[in-house]
Amino acid sequence: MSGGNAIRGTRVGAGPMGESERGETAARVRVAYFCATGHETRPSFAAEADIPETWDCPRCGLPAGRDHTAPPAAPRNEPYKTHLAYVKERRSDADGAAILDEALSRLRASREL
Repeated sequence: MSGGNAIRGTRVGAGPMGESERGETAARVRVAYFCATGHETRPSFAAEADIPETWDCPRCGLPAGRDHTAPPAAPRNEPYKTHLAYVKERRSDADGAAILDEALSRLRASREL
């Protein structure tokens, strides 16, 4: 007994497709990019497209450039800063001591009531 869906096991767009149905393919050009670790990547671009100066290396993730002798340097990663580190950048120790004294005096005044 066969039953069910007649298109089971197929996908939308499945079947023989040639250039007659899809149209002509664009002219392509391959461009070599080199990262600082020595990897070479050759993505292809449309011939009339603007070619980017840098490309991310798919192996290591570092930026890659088109000059083999001088690849771009790895981006500098800033370490994670805590909220306290940002506060210390904005305020001096004297400002912090003044704010602490003011908060403690308000706290003591509220307890005396």
